[in-house]
Amino acid sequence: MVYISSCHSARIEYERCCETRHRERARFQCAVTWAAATSAPTVSSAQFVSARLGSARLRSALPSRRGPAAPGYVSSATGRLAVSMFLNTLTPKFYVALTGTSSLISGLILIFEWWYFRKYGTSFIEQVSVSHLRPLLGGVDSSSPSNSNTSSGDTESSRQSVSECKVWRNPLNLFRGAEYNRYTWVTGREPLTYYDMNLSAQDHQTFFTCDTDHLRPADAIMQKAWRERNPQARISAAHEALELEDCATAYILLAEEEATTIVEAEKLFKQALKAGESCYRRSQQLQHHGSQYEAQHRRDTNVLVYIKRRLAMCSRKLGRTREAVKMMRDLMKEFPLLSMFNIHENLLESLLELQNYADVQAVLAKYDDISLPKSATICYTAALLKARAVSDKFSPEAASRRGLSTAEMNAVEAIHRAVEFNPHVPKYLLEMKSLILPPEHILKRGDSEAIAYAFFHLQHWKRVEGALNLLHCTWEGTFRMIPYPLEKGHLFYPYPICTETADRELLPMFHEVSVYPKKELPFFILFTAGLCSFTAMLALLTHQFPELMGVFAKAFLSTLFAPLNFIMEKVESILPSSLWHQLTRI
Repeated sequence: MVYISSCHSARIEYERCCETRHRERARFQCAVTWAAATSAPTVSSAQFVSARLGSARLRSALPSRRGPAAPGYVSSATGRLAVSMFLNTLTPKFYVALTGTSSLISGLILIFEWWYFRKYGTSFIEQVSVSHLRPLLGGVDSSSPSNSNTSSGDTESSRQSVSECKVWRNPLNLFRGAEYNRYTWVTGREPLTYYDMNLSAQDHQTFFTCDTDHLRPADAIMQKAWRERNPQARISAAHEALELEDCATAYILLAEEEATTIVEAEKLFKQALKAGESCYRRSQQLQHHGSQYEAQHRRDTNVLVYIKRRLAMCSRKLGRTREAVKMMRDLMKEFPLLSMFNIHENLLESLLELQNYADVQAVLAKYDDISLPKSATICYTAALLKARAVSDKFSPEAASRRGLSTAEMNAVEAIHRAVEFNPHVPKYLLEMKSLILPPEHILKRGDSEAIAYAFFHLQHWKRVEGALNLLHCTWEGTFRMIPYPLEKGHLFYPYPICTETADRELLPMFHEVSVYPKKELPFFILFTAGLCSFTAMLALLTHQFPELMGVFAKAFLSTLFAPLNFIMEKVESILPSSLWHQLTRI
C-alpha cells in the first residue's frame, strides 16, 4: 500500500505542477517523488498485482526501477501516456465513421480511375506519378544532353513508328452531304470528329489551292472557303465563286457537302469535270513557263484526278459497277504516278463486287509487293482469295484428324498474315463488334482502318461460302505466333503503340475503340478496388458489431505501436539522459 500511495502522490504532484505551467519543476518533482517510491518497502505478491492493475496508466508512463528519472524520460513517458489515453477514449462510432469515410473516398477514387482509364487508356495516378513525381525523385529527362547517344541510337525505330502511325486519307470515304449528313439527320449523332474534318480541310488546301489563286477571283474565294469551319459559309462561298465563273473546286465542294443524294453529287461532279478539263488543258500548255505555272498545273492535275475518282465512286454506288471499273482503270493508266489516292483499293472493291477474282489476283500481284506499303484491303483480299479455294470444303474436325492440306495451309498462313497486319478486322467481319460509318481518314493497322475495310468488304466475305467459318477457326492462332507484338512481329514490324491514341481522335465518342494488344488493368485501379472493398467490409462489420470491432481496433493499434515503443525504450536506455532531454525539448 505504501507503493500505491507513493505512486498516487507522484501523479497528483505532477498534474498540479502541469496546471501551474511550471514544466521544469513538474519534471523535477515527479522524478524526486518517484525516487522516493522506489525506496519503499517491498510488498506482497497480491498487493503488487493489485497495485499494477490499479495504476496501469501511471506504470506505462513511468520508467522502470533504474533510479531517479531524468526530465527527458518523463517527457517520453508522458507522450506514450497521452497516446494510450487517446486510444482508450475512442468510441465505436468513431471507428464506424472512419471506415465509412475511407470506403467512400476510395470508392470515388476508383470510379474516377476507371473513367479515366476507359477514356484515355491509362491510369491517372500512374500518369501523374510518372510525369511529375519521377523528375522530383531523380528521374532523368529524356531531352538532356546525356541521353543524346541513346536517342540517336533509336532513330531507326522512331522513324518506323512515325511512318506506321501516319494518318492516311480513306480511299473509300463517303460523301458528307449525301451520306454523313443523312446519318446525322436520322440518328442525331455526329459520325465525324473535329480532328478528322480538320485533316480533310488540310487535304483540300493542299490538293485544290496554289500560290497563284489570288490572281483569279473565283479561286481566291475558294482558297478562303476551304479554310472556313462553318459548312454553310463554305457552301455560300462556293456559290459566290460560281457566279464569277465555272470553278471546278466550287462544284467539288457543293457535290461533297450540299448534295443530299448520290445522283445530285454525280451531276455536280460532271459539271466540275468540264471545268476541270479546260483548266487542265490550259495549264498543261504553260507548265514549263515558270514555277508558278508548274504549281498551277500540279493543282489542276490533282483536281482532275479527284473529280474522275469521285465520279467512278458515284457509278459504283449507283450500281454501274462495270462503268466504275473502266473509269478507274483509265484513270490509273492516265496518271500512274498519283498513288497517293490509292485508286487500286477502289478498283479491288469494285472487282470483288463483280466477282471477277482473276482480275483481283492480277491487281494484287502488282500492288502486294514488299517495297510498297501494305493495307488491310491488300492483306485481307489476298487472304480471301486463298480462303475461297478451300473454304467450301473446310471442316475443323476433319482438319484436326487428317491435318491441313497444302492449299489449306496457304489459306491459314494468309489469314495469319492479314491478322498480324491489322488484328482489329476479324471482330468486324465476324460481327463480334458493331460497325459505324468509316471516317474520312484512317490509321493503317488501327481500328479506323478495320472499320473502313469491313464496312465495304463484309459483303464480299459473306458471298464466299465458308470463308467466314475458316476465318473464325484460325484467326486467333495468329497471337500464338507473336506473343509480344509490341516488341517483335513475325512478318511485319512490331505493332505500333500509337494506334489507340490516333484512333480515339479519328473515331467518334460513341464508338468503343478496339485496343490491341488488350491492356491489363493498371495496378492503381486494382489497388483502389481492393482498398474500397476492404474498407467497405470494415465499415459494415463495425456498424453491425461495434464493441467487438472496437476491441479488435485497439488490439491492432497496440500491436502496431508495440515495435515503436520497444525502439523508444531501447533508445532511452542507450542515449545519455542529457542528450535525450535536449531532443525531447526540440
